[in-house]
Amino acid sequence: MSRAALLVLADGRFPAGGHAHSGGAEAAVKAGRIRDAGDLAAFCRGRLHTTGLTSAALAAAAAGGLDPLGLDEAADARTPSPALRATARRLGRQLMRAARATWPGAELDALAAARPRGAHQPIVLGLTARSAGLTPADAAHCVGYETVSGPATAAVRLLSLNPFEATAVLARLAPELDEVAARATEYAARAAREGPDALPAASGPLADITAESHATWPVRLFAS
Repeated sequence: MSRAALLVLADGRFPAGGHAHSGGAEAAVKAGRIRDAGDLAAFCRGRLHTTGLTSAALAAAAAGGLDPLGLDEAADARTPSPALRATARRLGRQLMRAARATWPGAELDALAAARPRGAHQPIVLGLTARSAGLTPADAAHCVGYETVSGPATAAVRLLSLNPFEATAVLARLAPELDEVAARATEYAARAAREGPDALPAASGPLADITAESHATWPVRLFAS
């Protein structure tokens, strides 16, 4: 196992398309729910413990060898917003292109053939981690970090927030990120025994609602 592979996968410069998405931060900024670093921390914390936990568990399960098509269906069931489902598949398709070029493997090829329009991003990330020789815990950490780093990076652009403050938010969330990754890995191990229904289904209804609204904006800085 190469820890360097984890750094490459988690690097914001990895060409997976995530830079074009705010993780709901753009809509939250417009609604006045994110105005400063304190608001950003609260937003990221809520996102980490809801959609972050669910996505991290899906990725860990995929990295652990569970059927990716079954997990993709489980991800659909856990994503009530059509806009967020479309975003997850778009990001999955973009990640798949980068993953197959970087860590080619038969499992990635099979999923790409079965889901030509894209599988959910956490499923693709989990298979990518598996192809790179990483563990389910590594995949969970990667997804957890993406869950909070996306909104933090977006807030710097949307609010002209001091990047040092945004980075401090991420650093202070690190212990909780570790906790969520550990819980997600436990859920994945349970799903290996009991099936995908054992995976968590935590979500944020307000995030689903605002994602639908954001998708209708004629002018926006981020795709989601």
